[in-house]
Amino acid sequence: MSYNLLQGKKGIIFGALDDQSIAWKVALKAKAEGADFLLTNVPVALRMGKIQDLAEQCNTEVVPADATNLEDLNGLFDKAAERYGKVDFILHSIGMSPNVRKGKAYTDLNYDWMQKSLDISAISFHKVMQVAYQRDMVNSMGSILGLSYIAAQRSFPGYGDMAQAKAMLESIARSFGYYWGAKNGVRVNTISQSPTMTTAGSGVSGFDAFFDFADKLSPLGNADAESCADFCLAMFSDYTRKITMQNLFHDGGFSSVGMTESFIESLGESSES
Repeated sequence: MSYNLLQGKKGIIFGALDDQSIAWKVALKAKAEGADFLLTNVPVALRMGKIQDLAEQCNTEVVPADATNLEDLNGLFDKAAERYGKVDFILHSIGMSPNVRKGKAYTDLNYDWMQKSLDISAISFHKVMQVAYQRDMVNSMGSILGLSYIAAQRSFPGYGDMAQAKAMLESIARSFGYYWGAKNGVRVNTISQSPTMTTAGSGVSGFDAFFDFADKLSPLGNADAESCADFCLAMFSDYTRKITMQNLFHDGGFSSVGMTESFIESLGESSES
């Protein structure tokens, strides 16, 4: 059911890869709610994924752009300016760690790869906002979102240097959020999402254990990609105009739970067997 929640709004969605990705689901739902937007991803992801199919479904175009490259970002915003003038929302759904992908232990990181993790997963968020800010590309009361994970606050073996990247991402949202708010009322937030069955997420070592552990400790269970997309739309809408510089947990209650009765019982059963 559509409520025209984003009727007339224009945006840019970074990071849609395939139909498992949160950005993909955000795009479909945003279109259904009346939004128009550009899709963008790095050229290699365009070759690997199915983003052109998504563009056809959403009646839009894909603009290849590396979010770590200022020239690419300026080219992307040139396209957005040509098509919309300014935009009302931006979704940053970008994250990749060469150390995690190649199985490097946290105690034996390749620091060049770590820098790449930070550049792709966090500093790119600053670059996107800096280009948009300097070019005055976001309408008054617009909304900018980045996707994060609770490993920014807690230790999760296997998540590697992505924990530092997500912590930096959240910090950038707070710092840049001040300037955007003072400039023209644009809000900047991050959503700390449950572990989610996406192509990128499943590449993390021990992801299935992460997923099951969080699901068991969350009173509402893990929030899936569909639910996260719904939350993103709410944050793009005019109903959240006074929420900014926040890291918003969308995790079924996991972040506030220490232990549950059912989990204690399951531990007891394991020790007896």
